[in-house]
Formats: sequence, structure tokens, C-alpha cells
Amino acid sequence: MASRIPIPRDSGAKLQHILHHSAEIFAQRGFEGASIRGISRATGISLSGLYYYFESKQKLLYLIQKHAFTSILNKLQVRLANTDKPEARLKIFIQNHLEYFLAHPAEMKVLSHEEDALEGTYKKEIASIKRRYYGLARTIFQELAGQAVISGLNPRIAVLSLYGMMNWVYKWHNPRVDPRADELAGNISEIFLRGVLHRRNGARTGHSLESQPLETFEKEGAAD
Repeated sequence: MASRIPIPRDSGAKLQHILHHSAEIFAQRGFEGASIRGISRATGISLSGLYYYFESKQKLLYLIQKHAFTSILNKLQVRLANTDKPEARLKIFIQNHLEYFLAHPAEMKVLSHEEDALEGTYKKEIASIKRRYYGLARTIFQELAGQAVISGLNPRIAVLSLYGMMNWVYKWHNPRVDPRADELAGNISEIFLRGVLHRRNGARTGHSLESQPLETFEKEGAAD
């Protein structure tokens, strides 16, 4: 029953309560299938109380995505500051991503499936945050390239493939039999590194990061 849902009194905590339960509704019913009235029931907050925080489903979806991406980015930047070793930074990047999304599967599904539902300035702002996140992955890849030969790899494809590996985890991860985020990050980083840190007769082959224009990495939605 909605009346039994504990509702935080603090304004910031109440907003997080709304975003979490709204993400669950969007994940279950899709953005188009969800209603503000249904979200009111799920959160235990009146319609007028919800409209204090957002005026439309568009704004609500934007807030869910913004909170998720900024939370991931902020924590990642703090963790990356603790090491300058490229391989360690790659594992941190992967583990940070997996920790958030394994703890927030509804938000993960919403980010993966409802990105195109955003419009106008909301869409542009989220795309800008995603480019920043993608840029961090690109930087780590460049650091890896500085210590090893990249054999025949297109850097854009390599980075986006890494995102594909991480983003698909929510579809199959079973906490009863599959490892936690730290061990899972180790496995994924090893799979990725075997493709990246490859030497062939001591010579560079294929694409190099230096030959790739910056715009290649900064297309809208690059971290999808």
C-alpha cells in the first residue's frame, strides 16, 4: 500500500525517493506506458507533491538520467585521482560503472532504453554529460595506447565496445551465481585488455589514436 511507503522528510532525500521509484515504474512499463498518477501511487507522494519537483514526465526522465550520470562521473573522478597507472585506471572505470548499475538496475534499464524519449534542452544536456563520461573512457584508452602497441583497433570501436560489455551486464547478471562488481570488473578488464594490449612483431599496425580526429569521439550519444 502506498500509505506504508516511508517517505523522507528532507527535500533532497525525498527527491531521491521519487527518482528511484519513478525509475522502477519506467523500467517496468516504459516511458510512454508510465503515468504520473501511477508514480504517485508508487512513491506514496501526492500529485501536487510530485509537481513540486517536476512539471512533466520529460522533466522527471531528465532528472533520473542526470542524477545517474552525475553520480557515476563524480565518484569516478575521485577514484581515478588515486592512481596514474593506465591498467588500474581502466579497472576503476569499469568497476565504478558496474557498481552503480548493479545497485541500480532500474536506472540502468531506463538509461539504456529510454534515451530517445528525451527532447529539446533536456536531451542536449544529457548528451553533454554523456560526452564527458565518454571522454574519460577515451582518455584512459589513450593512456593504454601510450604504453603498448594497438594492433588493428579502431579506438572509437574499442571504447564503444567496452561500453557495450558493461551496459549489457544487467541483462544477464545473477547475484546468486555471478561475481560482484569488483571481480566482474577484473574479468571484463582482462577481456578488454587482451584485445588492446597486443603486440605483433614489435610494430604498430592498424589505427593509432593520434590519427583519429577529436570529433570522432565527441558525437552525440557516444556513450550509449
